[in-house]
Amino acid sequence: MPCYSCIIRDIKEKNILSLRLDRYISENINLLSRSQIKARNLKAIVNGKEVKVSRLVKNGDSLELNWEDNPPMDIVPQDIPLNIIFENEDCIVVNKEQGMVVHPGAGNRQGTLANALYYRILKKGAADVGCAANAGSLRPGIVHRLDKDTSGVIIAAFNEEAHAFLAEQFKARVTLKKYVAIVLGVPKETKGKIETLHSRDPNDRRRFKVSANGKTAVTFYKVIKSWGKYSLLSLRPRTGRTHQLRVHMRHIGCPILGDPVYNSADKQFPNAALMLHSKSLAIILPGEANKRIFSTDKPQRFIDVIEKLDRIYKHE
Repeated sequence: MPCYSCIIRDIKEKNILSLRLDRYISENINLLSRSQIKARNLKAIVNGKEVKVSRLVKNGDSLELNWEDNPPMDIVPQDIPLNIIFENEDCIVVNKEQGMVVHPGAGNRQGTLANALYYRILKKGAADVGCAANAGSLRPGIVHRLDKDTSGVIIAAFNEEAHAFLAEQFKARVTLKKYVAIVLGVPKETKGKIETLHSRDPNDRRRFKVSANGKTAVTFYKVIKSWGKYSLLSLRPRTGRTHQLRVHMRHIGCPILGDPVYNSADKQFPNAALMLHSKSLAIILPGEANKRIFSTDKPQRFIDVIEKLDRIYKHE
């Protein structure tokens, strides 16, 4: 017997004019794609009456949406220790360790953040999270991504209504994400904006690049400190493209120290891991009205490199 999820929502966007319900679900609240709406037998009630997803919606409409959860994805629950910054019944904020993969994939079926979160969902019990105990709902629960070798703040949802609420903020670019990075080189300006077009490298599927065609990518940077040919930067991405910060740092001639894809090994720090850390995230949590800021300290690998740079350039 299928397991169902449900959300109830009032439409408050004043700029909605003659928008189909299926488009509103997929584009405005980022809940299900239009193909998923059909595949998962979504039932929609608008203002107390069941309607087709082709119905036009408007500001002031009251929605009740019901749909079948995904089938299980064969995620193995694992009791993996997590550095938890915050947790409630709707979501969890984690300081992800460097080296932890976020989503299971080829060659990484276990040991991922998803495995750890599935264990926590089962530990909470189906009575608390309803159909979230189905592993199929776990992949959508992770609202945004960090690369395997990027550490720091990441948020995930425990139910699909919370996921939709959080994901909508990322889509609208109203979250505030800040990173720190140690790079080779010193930017020409102490602070600035990098805006490019971003696309996958056709010659190497692992890489992305600045190109004439692609999606807009915007990053703001500020130099915190510099030592000779090294710099500590604060980075604030306006968009969230894959490898965006790594590509942008390389683009301005300051590749991130320890980046095995966009940089070569450094003679001074030949064993350095990727020096990129998600330092903070400002976001509104479900049921709240104001943004919360979740932040972390610099990880030990940053402290070690900074201390060595301070010693090397002490007299310069």
